[in-house]
Amino acid sequence: MQNSIRTIDFKKYSSIKIGPVLDVLVINEIGDYSDYQIIGRANNLLISPNTNIKFAILGEEFDYIKQEENLLYVGCATTSGKLLTYTRNNDIANLEFLAKLPGNLGGLVKMNAGLKSWEMFNYIHSIKTKDGYVKKEDINYSYRETKIDDIVYEVVFNIEHGFCKEQLKEFNKMRDNQPHVPSAGSCFKNPKGDFAGRLIQEVGLKGIKKGDMSFSEQHANFLVNYGDGTFEDAVYLIEKVKSKVKEQFNIDIEEEIIIYK
Repeated sequence: MQNSIRTIDFKKYSSIKIGPVLDVLVINEIGDYSDYQIIGRANNLLISPNTNIKFAILGEEFDYIKQEENLLYVGCATTSGKLLTYTRNNDIANLEFLAKLPGNLGGLVKMNAGLKSWEMFNYIHSIKTKDGYVKKEDINYSYRETKIDDIVYEVVFNIEHGFCKEQLKEFNKMRDNQPHVPSAGSCFKNPKGDFAGRLIQEVGLKGIKKGDMSFSEQHANFLVNYGDGTFEDAVYLIEKVKSKVKEQFNIDIEEEIIIYK
């Protein structure tokens, strides 16, 4: 299958429902796309209407799940929901935390996504880039972050058996405490030994609004869009939180949301 172009309206496509209409490259062949920024399902992105960045997504060629011996090979256009269903149907353990964690595998790997102490890299064996397979131990990763500069086409997981329905229930319950309006998930990473939501609450900015954008009353670390939120209002609120937390606690709080200006 060849590469193609797809027109995407980010106001509809992105989880925060903000952004321009852009022509995006759909990648179906492994190659060098260093001119492009790969974006997956745009679940933690905030894109400026004035951006000049060239974006790309992985196409259907990279939507697959294959099991060989004790390894699971997953194409990075595969959704978290599809992989979770596969692990449940095949009694595979450790990926229950994908419950209600939206996104494609590529994005989830790139940001080492997860919930509290559960994260992608706990269970990864290796990843595949244009240069072939790279073992986990040769990748620089940490909490909600990796130093992977290339496009990840495939992720390989170690297989352990014993899918845990109790854990699945727990993860679903944790996610149900999160706001059910458009957002980009957690806006800030938790600083070491603390919680971004607590800091936002402490500086009095839980529930703060600008236009239709707000730091949620339900979960202080969720930047939510109540309808016609704009890029400018979102950036205003993010900067306000950063400066208040710095002023009151001398902590440089770092975005988990990815901003493309």
